[in-house]
Amino acid sequence: MFRAQQIREPAGHAIESGPMKTPITDMFDIEFPILAFSHCRDVVAAVTKAGGIGVLGAVAHSPKALEIDLAWIEAEVGDKPYGVDIIIPAKYAGDSEGGYTVADIAAMIPDEHKAYVDDILERYDVPPLAEDTRRGTFAMNGDGAAPFSGNSAGPQLEISLASNAALMVNALGPPPKHMIDACREAGVKTGALAGKAVHAERHVQAGVDFIIAQGSEAGGHTGEIGTMVLIPEIVDAVGDTPVLGAGGIGRGRQMAASMALGSAGVWCGSVWLTTEEAETHPTVKEKMLTATSADTIRSRSRTGKHARMLKTSWTEEWENPETPMPLGMPLQPILVNEAIARIDRAAHNHEGSAQLANYFVGQIVGNMNKSKPAAQVVFDMVEEFIEATQALAKQLEV
Repeated sequence: MFRAQQIREPAGHAIESGPMKTPITDMFDIEFPILAFSHCRDVVAAVTKAGGIGVLGAVAHSPKALEIDLAWIEAEVGDKPYGVDIIIPAKYAGDSEGGYTVADIAAMIPDEHKAYVDDILERYDVPPLAEDTRRGTFAMNGDGAAPFSGNSAGPQLEISLASNAALMVNALGPPPKHMIDACREAGVKTGALAGKAVHAERHVQAGVDFIIAQGSEAGGHTGEIGTMVLIPEIVDAVGDTPVLGAGGIGRGRQMAASMALGSAGVWCGSVWLTTEEAETHPTVKEKMLTATSADTIRSRSRTGKHARMLKTSWTEEWENPETPMPLGMPLQPILVNEAIARIDRAAHNHEGSAQLANYFVGQIVGNMNKSKPAAQVVFDMVEEFIEATQALAKQLEV
């Protein structure tokens, strides 16, 4: 039952609602079981202040940048809970030798693939970067830890645990034991994403506090099983461990459907990309605002693993069977790192770059046709959730 109270939306409209009660709201003492994944600290803070939990995607953060963003979030949200999402693989390339550097991985990239990336940039006339311009997250000649490796995530974990974060999520595979142990010692809850029931079972065995059941509709790295099928499979597989539904969820009706399938709340990522606070590239944000749910594709072209993103000339180039196929992770992100930096740098006023520009986003993009404050998205979801559940309840009235 909802305890009647008014929640004020940013636009000044009031909706009748009250705190929801699920294992997730109890776990984090929040009003709404809505967890928002975002690389933008402004979105994280806005969702937390609106009654959900913002979760900062930290994989591309340097240690210093992560420290700065977490301190800023804490100053904004006070004692309200927020989280951090990182990638710590259980095993990674070269871990027995201390882990490969970016330069080590770059040396493994075939010349054929380097030439193909150069060919794409030449055919679309993408301007070069200025000498003093930052060349993306992982420069090919860098001596830092390889992307998506234990060595690159280690400092992120330490910094996050030194903060006031209430939860840590491992975005790719089961969290390793040292992460679970460190979080437990710090009193931080842990979660992990799963695209199959067997993955969720492994996460529970590893000791996580909650599971994110992410269907194929989601943006970023996804499996092939749709959300409608996946959520009940995982709920049934993990017993009392709370499950968050994810993938194609950005509206209240979808939230209601997820919870009817057994989830204790929802995990949303794509829907925040077109909010007013989001730092999404303006050219890409405009594409998202006009896209339909059919305008995404699961592609290996950016990370080497299947990840859902906008269809653009970039994804078309990498789907062509007559050209080199994407490499695996972590070779592909290092291969295309500078190319993506060049594309993003010029996309706002250069036609060829704009054609190539893309980003990760789920099929919910077809509903993301108006930019609004992140808090407004939260309240709109809650209002539609209430309307949907009340409509269902009326169907049971005699």
